Amino acid sequence: MSDTDQDARFEDAAEAPLRLIAMDDEDLQVISTLVQDAVFPASEIAWDARHRRFALLLNRFRWEDTAAAKRRSRPVERVQSVLSVSDVLKVQSQGIERGNKDLILSLLSLSFVAAKDGMGLLELILAGDGAIALDVETLDVTLQDVTRPYVAPSRHTPEHPE
Repeated sequence: MSDTDQDARFEDAAEAPLRLIAMDDEDLQVISTLVQDAVFPASEIAWDARHRRFALLLNRFRWEDTAAAKRRSRPVERVQSVLSVSDVLKVQSQGIERGNKDLILSLLSLSFVAAKDGMGLLELILAGDGAIALDVETLDVTLQDVTRPYVAPSRHTPEHPE
């Protein structure tokens, strides 16, 4: 097997893959910042009601690497990551054509509104007025990189005009 036939390994990259867990609002804000502008096809949304787990396979922009890329004059990168949420009781969405598996969605932010009993609502805000709302028993969100970083197809840092 030649080198070009082998799968990429994280060891080949300059930095280790991210694996973060959020169990409070402060931790969630860190993950929210890192998943801003992540894109994913609607077909990569998964909810396992029996095990109360919700997950997305994202193509995440590597915000944590933009300064290094600029300093080294190299292209900005994306990486595939899994965003998973445990203890999910119910999932609702708006502004998403559920039957359109080719639909590409863009994640803008995550927010959590706690209820008095420790439960709460985790919202995934999408571009174009879309949203996914997760009723959760407790806040338990994981972000884990699952591939080697790759050059962002646009070769540009996402921008948000004011």
